[in-house]
Amino acid sequence: MEPEQKPHFGHKLEKSLETTLFSGRWLLAPFFLGLLFAVVLLLVKFCKQLYAMVLVTFSATNQEVLVGILTLVDTALLAGLLLIIIFSGYENFVSKMDINHADRPSWMGKVGFSGLKIKLISAIVAISAVELLKVFISSEELTSQQLAWKVGIHLTFVISGVLFSITDYINSKTHDGAH
Repeated sequence: MEPEQKPHFGHKLEKSLETTLFSGRWLLAPFFLGLLFAVVLLLVKFCKQLYAMVLVTFSATNQEVLVGILTLVDTALLAGLLLIIIFSGYENFVSKMDINHADRPSWMGKVGFSGLKIKLISAIVAISAVELLKVFISSEELTSQQLAWKVGIHLTFVISGVLFSITDYINSKTHDGAH
């Protein structure tokens, strides 16, 4: 039987460095709190937009009401996107949330970095689609060149989403075959 060896200085330094780096993940927590505050700001913007719509509902055209509603949808989608980033980012990079609540979303704790990317790009495409719909509804204010740019930007988001999905699919097949 070998005598128990004392950890040498290098081992202690390595353990100390690893512990410090691992604890550094908590530096991300203020970012997620800041994003939560951004959701509060979006709520204020949402309420302001809703209040403005209520005041002009009877004098506004159908087009103006529709653009107002799409702005509300856009704001709600953005808030949902931020919550996905907050929950998934916190659980992936900081700490698991030990919350057992009936209203806990089913995807919480199950969305890895790859799934987060797909949810993120999907939400961005949805937000972009709502913005594009608003532009089409009030397109008389834009030149055809400006409209083409907006469609091009939206298509860039769509193509990026498809490419992310294909990359993740290939990556999952590669990893499945390796095991």
